[in-house]
Amino acid sequence: MTTSELSDVQGRRDERATAIEAAGVSGLRIPITVTDRGGRQQHTVATASLSVDVPADRKGAHMSRFVQVITSNSASVSVTGMGDLARTMIERLEADSGEISLTFPYFVDKAAPVSGEVGPMDYEATLRVRIDRQQTEAWVTVAVPATSLCPCSKEISDYSAHNQRSIITISITRFDDAAPVWLEDLIEIGETAASCPVYAVLKRVDEKHVTEAAYDNPKFVEDIVRDLAAPLDADGRISRYDIHVDNMESIHNHSAFARIRRDKR
Repeated sequence: MTTSELSDVQGRRDERATAIEAAGVSGLRIPITVTDRGGRQQHTVATASLSVDVPADRKGAHMSRFVQVITSNSASVSVTGMGDLARTMIERLEADSGEISLTFPYFVDKAAPVSGEVGPMDYEATLRVRIDRQQTEAWVTVAVPATSLCPCSKEISDYSAHNQRSIITISITRFDDAAPVWLEDLIEIGETAASCPVYAVLKRVDEKHVTEAAYDNPKFVEDIVRDLAAPLDADGRISRYDIHVDNMESIHNHSAFARIRRDKR
């Protein structure tokens, strides 16, 4: 029996007259290739989510087509290419709107501050695009681990101060696709805003350096998020941003956070 002879249940008409905003697949892991700021290609593995709208008169979306679309276009991933991929998806699924999200570990070779020992730092990155017949909206997100040291603890203690592991999440959209904002750009903004970056490899001389650097640069979670906002406000490539800082406290059984959202259009 051929495919054309098999009944297409998902393609049948639905009589309940209820449109579905999004239906698709999630948790799909695929190998992808990402181009970095230096023009080099990095091989990594993304967790993908793909969805489209389902009209009120259609029973469902053809789920296998999502997998076909993403696996046939995963050789090289970019923000601008995500828009083309989303357009391919809604055409293939015969939909009016859709969304694709790819979350993956992104690696940067990072040298320790004193010894120069190099190790691969991993950052969680997400490329997300939302498309309909009128417009395409693409977001770039990266989560940057860093160190923050409490200014109050430093001020009131006779010695030492408690610190936190910070997760700095930066999401941006752009004015112009011709002016790319690289993941490395956002990582550098995040690390500069913290008390001190973190590293994959630290020798003793490096450990001394980062400990003292954080002590000399104490910041509340509110300080970090404000120091993130300043370069994002000044960057003419960026049209909107959403920044969120989580400080995982070392002397409390809870975390502290701060957030700023801004639309510059």
